[in-house]
Amino acid sequence: MAALRLGLIRRYLRPHRRTVLIGAFALVVVNLLSVAIPLLVRGVVDDLQDGFAVGDVIHQAALIISLATLMGGVRLWSRMLVFGVGRQVEADLKQRIFDHMLRQEPGWVQSTGSGEVISRATSDVENVRRLLGFAVLSLTNTALAYALTLPAMLAIDPLLSLAAVGLYPLMLATVRMFGGRMMRQQRRQQESLAQLSDLIQEDLSGISAIKIYGQEATERQAFADRNRSYRNDALDLARTRSTLFPLLEGISSISLLLLLALGSGQLESGRLSIGDLVALILYVERLVFPTALLGFTLNTFQTGQVSLERVEELLRRVPLIQSPAQPRPLPMHPGVGRHAAAVEARHLNVRYGGAERSALIDVSFRLEPGELVALVGPVGCGKTTLARALGRMVEVPAGELLLDGIDITTLQLDDLRRQVALVPQEGYLFTASLADNLRYGEPGAAQERVEQAAIQARLEGDIKGFPDGYATLVGERGITLSGGQRQRTALGRALLVEAPLLVLDDALASVDNNTAADILRSVRSQQDRTILMISHQLSAAAACDRVLVLEDGRLVQQGHHSELVGQSGTYRRLWEREQAEQQLSSAA
Repeated sequence: MAALRLGLIRRYLRPHRRTVLIGAFALVVVNLLSVAIPLLVRGVVDDLQDGFAVGDVIHQAALIISLATLMGGVRLWSRMLVFGVGRQVEADLKQRIFDHMLRQEPGWVQSTGSGEVISRATSDVENVRRLLGFAVLSLTNTALAYALTLPAMLAIDPLLSLAAVGLYPLMLATVRMFGGRMMRQQRRQQESLAQLSDLIQEDLSGISAIKIYGQEATERQAFADRNRSYRNDALDLARTRSTLFPLLEGISSISLLLLLALGSGQLESGRLSIGDLVALILYVERLVFPTALLGFTLNTFQTGQVSLERVEELLRRVPLIQSPAQPRPLPMHPGVGRHAAAVEARHLNVRYGGAERSALIDVSFRLEPGELVALVGPVGCGKTTLARALGRMVEVPAGELLLDGIDITTLQLDDLRRQVALVPQEGYLFTASLADNLRYGEPGAAQERVEQAAIQARLEGDIKGFPDGYATLVGERGITLSGGQRQRTALGRALLVEAPLLVLDDALASVDNNTAADILRSVRSQQDRTILMISHQLSAAAACDRVLVLEDGRLVQQGHHSELVGQSGTYRRLWEREQAEQQLSSAA
């Protein structure tokens, strides 16, 4: 497992190896200079004991200042290089994850949960960035610091050097002990902040429900509880930090005092010069920061490796629905622009992963080009599954669903989805203008086409009533629009892309009957689309060319409305129930 993790780290750093090597070379230069400067200071101090010339002192001081300035500049450069690699890996990784998520089937994204995916794409990616930036830099710098500084110290006085750094393992153990606790506390603080943010976002989205049911006091208390939890987590983290850093300073001070105490005896005996003692003090001080940082670095390194594995696990996930390796081209229709599509299902069976039974069982039908066909049936009979299968939003077996005579599993996904415009019951609207929501399928569509789509969806009158017209900003998920306006906006978006097959999945449920009938007449009059209309309103199905009836995943009836009403079966039962409900509604 450790070898696998190191292999992943090398793989992520490989595209940036030139920058990493330059950064490592810069760190070597920094550490060589940090060893040389105390030696120069030692020479100056020893020379001062024998008297000095002003010119020599100025020359030595200028040299030390120049080297210190050079060291600071090279250190800054090295940090920019190595941290820049971490930032670049972070940006690339986020892009890879986003592209990878767009390739996944919707069912997996919904079942996994957006919170888990977002956590891996944000928190885990940030941990990887710290691993490849801060941790790599810190570990390299610490190794170089000890490799170059300890020999210089031992050359001056081995006993004093070992005594001075003898307490550093205690410093490292302290950091390791407190570092793990700090990371856990920081994680809890971030989680508390996330919960607080989620509550604010949820309450702002559901402010109408809060007002309707008078739950302001309940939400206020919920916010107070989460706010208190966040405060307590933040205070716990602050207390741990306030304890750790004085401890580190204390251990460092004890080490320095030990060096001074033993060094004074060496000075008296003449075995050590004042310059040697000053150099040792500078070296000891130089090792304090890398040693203290090493504990945090190791924690960061371990956390980053775990996050790296979590990110890799996500990226290794193979989408169940993919374009074929050698896709078939769409059929050409010489001499015509747009054309209505023919759809055929041949003993279609669809089963969701983990489900005990199939959602669609042995379904066979054909939609002729230009037909308007209704799909009806009880709740949960498989209507939406069939609609999603047409655009391969769910996986379908090869050879069981054909578009213009071509198996849809042999088509490039982008090509297929340009042929099928699916309008779900809850059409998702983005936080953008009405015009941009309408042209979402074709971002470059001219304003004239946007307005034409709005007219076809019978949305034009509503837009004229908005102060900003087509520039009206649609709130999150279309919250600023009514249910009917949201559905008609989603319908207008589908009409604008001019796909040969239009699938309406109960997409007019929130639209009044007269407007729905008007929309269907407008769409049907174009004669360049095949329309499959899923609806719970059988009165709308009555105006269609044919009706397909599903029950328990099976196609149990098909024919014209007048034929099906005269037959015993599911359709007549649904029709009689709808008529009875309408009569009860009229009587009330």
